[in-house]
Amino acid sequence: MNRVLAAGLVLLGVAGAGVVLGLLLVAPSGAPPSSSRPPVPPSRSSAPPPADEADTAAVAVLARAIVDAIARHDSAAFGKLTCRPQTAEALAGLQRMWDAAGPVTVRLLAPPELRGESATAKVHVEAAGGTKDTPFPLRKENARWCVPG
Repeated sequence: MNRVLAAGLVLLGVAGAGVVLGLLLVAPSGAPPSSSRPPVPPSRSSAPPPADEADTAAVAVLARAIVDAIARHDSAAFGKLTCRPQTAEALAGLQRMWDAAGPVTVRLLAPPELRGESATAKVHVEAAGGTKDTPFPLRKENARWCVPG
């Protein structure tokens, strides 16, 4: 008996919802008929516009330069990739860290991801001490792609 009652209530609810929906669809709303309405512009998506070819190429070159600088343990070359000039002390600290790491294998995990004026290059490093995946943030400043910091 409870199953029959429950099924009846569900059917009654579905029928009631159908009636309400039907009334909403056919009832006059005071708006002009859809044929005389101006077209609705497409909604704006939160996704960034596709990157242009120049930015895509510049970010790819920058990501490759990051990989090369790390692989060669070249802190001076890495310092040229940053948006702000690095102090000699900061570059010396980076050089000491890279020298201590010993030989490394470095590669990009995937092509850099562009989002307007920013991007991310995911770099994979393998050394005797283990592996590390680092997402390098990239930014476009003064028409130049660089590593913030």
